[in-house]
Amino acid sequence: MKYDFGLSLEELEKRTSKDCLITKHMLDIDAPEFLALSDGDKTALSYLVKVARIIEKINMQLDSSHNLPFKKFLEEEIKKSAKTGDRRAELTKILFDAQKGIFALDCESNLIKLAANLEKKLGRGLYPDDLDKDEFHKILINMLKQGKIQDVKKILNQRSVVERNKYKKDELIAIDYVDKFADDFKKIAELLLRASCVSTNVEFNEYLRLQSQAFLVADPMLDAYADKKWANLQDTPLEFTITRENYSDEMTETVFENEELSKLIKENNIDVISKDYLGCRVGIVNKEGTNYILKVKDYLPLMAKNMPYSEEYEQTISDENEISQTMVDVDLIEVAGDVGAFRAGITLAENLPNNDKLSLTIGGGRRNVYHRQIRFITDEDAKKKLQERLDSILDKEFHKYYDDTMDHAFTIGHENGHSLGPKTGCEALGKYKSIIEENKADMVSLSMLDVLTEAGLYTEDERKKIIVTYAADNMLKSKPDITQAHRVRSVMQNYYFIQNGAMKISKDGVLSINIDMMVYIARQMLAEIVKIQMSGDFLAGEKYVLENFVWTPEMEIMSQKLKKISKRLNGRTSQPLADKLCEEII
Repeated sequence: MKYDFGLSLEELEKRTSKDCLITKHMLDIDAPEFLALSDGDKTALSYLVKVARIIEKINMQLDSSHNLPFKKFLEEEIKKSAKTGDRRAELTKILFDAQKGIFALDCESNLIKLAANLEKKLGRGLYPDDLDKDEFHKILINMLKQGKIQDVKKILNQRSVVERNKYKKDELIAIDYVDKFADDFKKIAELLLRASCVSTNVEFNEYLRLQSQAFLVADPMLDAYADKKWANLQDTPLEFTITRENYSDEMTETVFENEELSKLIKENNIDVISKDYLGCRVGIVNKEGTNYILKVKDYLPLMAKNMPYSEEYEQTISDENEISQTMVDVDLIEVAGDVGAFRAGITLAENLPNNDKLSLTIGGGRRNVYHRQIRFITDEDAKKKLQERLDSILDKEFHKYYDDTMDHAFTIGHENGHSLGPKTGCEALGKYKSIIEENKADMVSLSMLDVLTEAGLYTEDERKKIIVTYAADNMLKSKPDITQAHRVRSVMQNYYFIQNGAMKISKDGVLSINIDMMVYIARQMLAEIVKIQMSGDFLAGEKYVLENFVWTPEMEIMSQKLKKISKRLNGRTSQPLADKLCEEII
């Protein structure tokens, strides 16, 4: 297929400029964290970085069936440009590598299409290109009426890629991604085994071997064993994660929007689980940063006890059981695939496995991993822009409480918030489940501040700084698209706090905060969110999101001010050490 460039040369030059495309730098070739490692761990990292690159190749196909052909098209056009002088392919490739695909929303919620003659599909690369939502629902209804319950269960499973049945076009079939990409997963399995033979940590090596086995056979239980082991790793020099998260699947969860189909799914006891996209993280555990993060672990039972309606649902954390949650701060070498895609933003931390994963049913725990290179503000221009931002949108009365390092403390609360609250029922909230879950995690972080301050984790000054830093950082440059869970929740929170008197945005776009009310109102919002998650009621979830996802005139005035200060539209990662390590084993 011939592709047409989606952006003009002028637009490409703007979007790839330093002001519009920021760079997050991973560890450099001579990073002291790397040089301090044993030779065995250095060699292991070479294998693991190669694994990450293959995971990225797989995920690009899950993201869109056109990603790899388009990448090849760009590479061929770049070769031609030596004669033609046309820079569009070179600049398009920069954006493609940054957002890791043809389609992405930028930080102003504009859809970026790098290929003009393609349209973003609801089913991405996980469903047939020519399958729309209505036909999808119709096919599933017919299959269920014909008694093909097991086939539909596989289609609505997080591990499957869905295709048309070549023998019966009005039916769909599901293929486990391990089988779909068998050759690549075999290469990954071999590389993981090699890494396990040279890495110095026995527990880490056992995890690598378990994960290797899981990529050779399409058996969810093998992944569960690997996840269980991974979530138990605390004192390892290296960090390696296969991330599997389903925030980007917009097709599977639409089944709850069809009343007839939703009823058939319930009657046949089918669990609907959005499909996973794959990512990979490779890094070195930072002991000092990890010790800081681990301070909160002793307070998790206290947080669980203080969750709204805590006696009415099962929680992961409790007083009775040992806390199955590890936490590490990581210096990043490589972020690839889903976890490395810079689309409007890039993740600061992750709490995995998610509730839909089998490992949590066999006694497995969770693991929180924090990304040092993503959160750091080291560039002087960036620091200057941050001060301009505060001067423009935050009432000067609160400047003394803004501290960008407190964003990390808030993030720690957020990630632990994912481990609290109802364990089941959230999938039925369909396309709103991720928005509601991310909203819950934020409100856990805020609503627990008084409890944790009284218990001694935070000082009163730190408490105020966390509140003000959260509020100032929660302001956006544009109204987000409903698919942007993390940004939609920010709008909902801002609107909720304004409506309840905890925050105010003046007519000229300046934020003021009632610090004394913030925690109380956060707890009120958290209670409402938990109630919806407990209900598993799609319509209740939809109503709650839409009632609070309100972009006010004052928010718009503030957003225009923010756009003048920051020209950033997107970002990318620079990974020099990973590039070098990858070359060493090719």
